[in-house]
Amino acid sequence: MEQIVPLEPSGVVLEATGGFEMLVAGELELAGLPVSLVNPRQVRSFARAIGRLAKTDAIDAQVLAQFAEAVKPPVRPLPDADTRELRALVDRRRQLLEMVTSERNRLRLATKRVRPLIQEHILWLKQQADDLDKDIAKLIRSSPIWRDQEDLLRSVPGVGPVLTSMLLTHLPELGNLNRGQVAALVGVAPLNRDSGAFRGKRSVWGGRTAIRSALYMAALVATRYNPVIKAFYQRLRAAGKPAKVALTACMRKLLIILNSMLKHRTQWGPPHMQASALLV
Repeated sequence: MEQIVPLEPSGVVLEATGGFEMLVAGELELAGLPVSLVNPRQVRSFARAIGRLAKTDAIDAQVLAQFAEAVKPPVRPLPDADTRELRALVDRRRQLLEMVTSERNRLRLATKRVRPLIQEHILWLKQQADDLDKDIAKLIRSSPIWRDQEDLLRSVPGVGPVLTSMLLTHLPELGNLNRGQVAALVGVAPLNRDSGAFRGKRSVWGGRTAIRSALYMAALVATRYNPVIKAFYQRLRAAGKPAKVALTACMRKLLIILNSMLKHRTQWGPPHMQASALLV
């Protein structure tokens, strides 16, 4: 059941529920009420922290009210209809490719009579994904704002249409945050695990998984074809950093570059220009 709790006299805090919350949030916004969508995992962790282990609709509503009062989650504008449409296309494309991967895994163990059925389904899924690529590109180019942002992002070696569409739909904050904030939001900022004299291994966690997956593939390409990212990756490897750690650092650096480019409305230039942009 959807849980809605007043955030303040003129606002509402609402738990995200896998997309079902958007209809309620849209109606509330049309009524002139600012809406704050919060992560259910954060609310559940808050409930455990205050000793509320039981879970019912009534308890959830009370916990959500306490969470809103204590944390005061920020109110962010909801995406408009065009952004929601583009995001739906991008998400559907990702779902299709996940189904392709699942079908390929099944193909390895399929019987002789089943194999052609799976192969036919894989071809159909890939065709659907190709059609969505065209629809996504057409929708982005139809908007002057998206078209300008895409041109900036795509000027970076290693950044392709998949990462660009993911950033436009799932990271609208890009270009409006500082380097630390955007890295933490996506989940590529290393988190400390220290206690007293103990120094634990830092790791990345949380954030927006879909963006991180697309960013991983872009960074992988960038380590070969982007002069700034390539040199950065090679320097980390030469210093003894494991390949996975070095690649994660490249993901963070690439994201910071893209954030800086959108903030300053500058296209990709020589490496020294990018290095100076990162200092801002």
